Amino acid sequence: MSKKKHLVILSGAGISAESGIKTFRDSGGLWEGHDVMEVASPEGWRRNRALVQNFYNQRRKQLLDCEPNEAHTILAELERDFQVSIITQNVDDLHERAGSTKVIHLHGELKKAQSSLDPSLVYNLDHWEIKEGDKCEKGSQLRPHIVWFGEQVPMMENAIEIATTADVFVVIGTSLQVYPAASLVDFVPDDTLIYVIDPKNPEVNFRRKVVNILENATKGMKTLEKLLKSQI
Repeated sequence: MSKKKHLVILSGAGISAESGIKTFRDSGGLWEGHDVMEVASPEGWRRNRALVQNFYNQRRKQLLDCEPNEAHTILAELERDFQVSIITQNVDDLHERAGSTKVIHLHGELKKAQSSLDPSLVYNLDHWEIKEGDKCEKGSQLRPHIVWFGEQVPMMENAIEIATTADVFVVIGTSLQVYPAASLVDFVPDDTLIYVIDPKNPEVNFRRKVVNILENATKGMKTLEKLLKSQI
């Protein structure tokens, strides 16, 4: 048998939006009515811990009512024909719930908590609320397991390594404006074809051949699936 091609996906908020998950940031740059630095920075956490906890508690509660959409499902099903690695900027678990088995979350995971003292202490949550007084084993308050602005992106090196081994690279649901995630395309091999699924046709200078699929996530993944399978 020939070795399966390595299909690497970089996904963003656009794929989850079709499952009813709000993209946090609106056209005015606010996150659910809050300045981003109030709810997504270490400084915001220190200023108003209750506000930050409530913000992510509500996002977590919303996630309970959302299901993977067809784009998530197609990505999971592609594992039958490809080695699929998903690098996502999303903090939801919809890729995993759809059946994808290799997912890296660059910006953390909503359904996990971490110690506010030791970031290496991470805990799975079986409920939607982190309360004041919920502590890690070292006695420190639990906080959302989210990479905030100004914090290191611990999974970035892993993501870069994966990008360098891509036979096919797909960008879906992201305008490639958030760094360092957007820089991953720079590590894709020169002879690897890049597909970009986005109805708005983002203006990004890839300095190489790119196939633009001007559709939303679900329609775009149906188109991509046909293209990929025709090349097997």
